[in-house]
Amino acid sequence: MRVLVAGATGVIGRQLVPVLKRTGHDVVALTRGSVRPDADYETVVADALDRNATASAVDKAEPDAVIHLLTAIPKQLNPKRLASEFAVTNRLRTEGTKNLIDAARTAGATRVIAQGLAYAYRPAGDQLADEDTTFWADGPKQFRPIVAALLEHERLTRDAGGLVLRFGHLYGPGSTYAPDGDFTRQVRAGKVPIVGGGDSVFSFTHAYDAAITIAAALDTPINGALNIVDDSPTPMRTWLPEMARLLGAPAPKKAPAWLARTAVGSWGVAFMANLRGADNARARSQLDWRPAYPSWRDGFTTDLTDRP
Repeated sequence: MRVLVAGATGVIGRQLVPVLKRTGHDVVALTRGSVRPDADYETVVADALDRNATASAVDKAEPDAVIHLLTAIPKQLNPKRLASEFAVTNRLRTEGTKNLIDAARTAGATRVIAQGLAYAYRPAGDQLADEDTTFWADGPKQFRPIVAALLEHERLTRDAGGLVLRFGHLYGPGSTYAPDGDFTRQVRAGKVPIVGGGDSVFSFTHAYDAAITIAAALDTPINGALNIVDDSPTPMRTWLPEMARLLGAPAPKKAPAWLARTAVGSWGVAFMANLRGADNARARSQLDWRPAYPSWRDGFTTDLTDRP
């Protein structure tokens, strides 16, 4: 299959391209800037927000499938300015998605797979969120435009007969949780507290698991949305101290929500105290899929220490 990857140099894309090549696919990368001189795959150049350029690039690529992994998330995020810092990503999830899907349809591509989010669900009790759970559209002010863009992103993909893979908190090489990532840097410095009771439940997804799932989904007719997360949803009060221990960092301090709100705003508090974990049962059944990293403990140990 000839596969166009929009976002081939991102956290997932860097894992995905070799997986696709290893499984016999021809890869074409859609890039906005200069082409890497050492790239071992074809490239076409366009900004996905430029409708005409995108149409021309996709037509040139002649793909059978299009994979949309485009984001523009800063490496260092300020939760108080989340809405503005996600503004371009929101456009890529709305305008960019429409441009890519329209171009794919014109070029004759028959499969569209897009990157979604598995931690945008409305908080409600201790039950894990499945794919039918409502998104948190009326959540913290800084998060609302992100959710609105995600909903439009999913609608466009669904209407095109495509599949959205809702990934959890993405970790692995190049991510904020990588040894050189911003979140890891803050944990090393003892700057990430346990807010309130540390009740946010995180469902993590290793970038390699994201990649192998995309590759598996290419050859299926499944559409709609699937949660692609590990088997071990865990409260922040549990995984954060373990991450600090693996890094040899100070144990996280505790902070009341009211105090944390002055530093990180309402979204920052929600991120650390209110998020809901996700259920991967539907993906396990429909894709016959199992994560290579069943728990964040496996992935963190591999990525953050020298132990195998």
